[in-house]
Amino acid sequence: MDTDTPLTLDHLKNWTFTGIPLAVLGFPIHHSISPAMHNAALAEMAKTHPAFSNWQYFRFEVPPNDLPQAIKVLYQHKFRGINLTLPHKIIAFQELEHIDATAQPIGAINTLSWTPDGYHGFNTDGYGLEHGLREDLQTTLKDAHVILLGAGGAARGAAIECAQRNCASLWIGNRTKAKADTLANDVKALHPSVSISTFEPTTPPDNLPPETILINATSAGLKEADPMPINLQKLRTTPKVYDMIYNPAQTQLLRSAAANGLANANGLSMLVHQGVRSLQIWSQKDVPVQTMRKAALVALNLH
Repeated sequence: MDTDTPLTLDHLKNWTFTGIPLAVLGFPIHHSISPAMHNAALAEMAKTHPAFSNWQYFRFEVPPNDLPQAIKVLYQHKFRGINLTLPHKIIAFQELEHIDATAQPIGAINTLSWTPDGYHGFNTDGYGLEHGLREDLQTTLKDAHVILLGAGGAARGAAIECAQRNCASLWIGNRTKAKADTLANDVKALHPSVSISTFEPTTPPDNLPPETILINATSAGLKEADPMPINLQKLRTTPKVYDMIYNPAQTQLLRSAAANGLANANGLSMLVHQGVRSLQIWSQKDVPVQTMRKAALVALNLH
């Protein structure tokens, strides 16, 4: 079955696939490279575990209002696993009865796993972020001083991951400081021992630690005309810079980091590792990371 063309719920009315289906849901979804990554990994896994030759990963374009119905229909068709991208992560959290404990404080899920008593929800974004930082920047969140830009869903997941990994301090910057304060208070309530401060990116504080990890969890950079989420030259620190955006591969923020001699990386590694963790949950097997990464690069024409 063609996995390049996004499917809709109408395709499930005459669904004839007899293998083990997996899917990603989003709106829009045509840009997703998840099918390329997962199907490449499944093909590799099938070399040692033939059962995986019967697994296939699809993508469905589902408007937000249709998501609750989509989850029910996909469950009935026994889709073993589902990934969720924008704008579905928070909606799905509200629809499921069974949510993994690590995803509960985030309030959003990106992975559903089929069980006899319904889908169970997980959030693998934090896992992806930690492994992406380790792989690309040779750093980890534990004992790190982190500057986090943004206060939306992606930032919330990152902030909680930082706290769960026992970061040394967390500085949350957002254009609307009240939103940053709300996120900081929520994380502080869950992890009282973590030092958390907030600021407006236009006026970063003077007392930042000398070595930090700067994580962009905003959408600034998706378009060429987007302003940078922060002026790196205003920071009195020399951060390693990680931008969750992976397409385009080099945002203005990353170009600025490179021009200033700062270690930097985009979010492709995060995407790959959150996908790896999802497939681990569904298959209960080791997943070939390098195969997924290569497929992602090919899909983005970056090889």
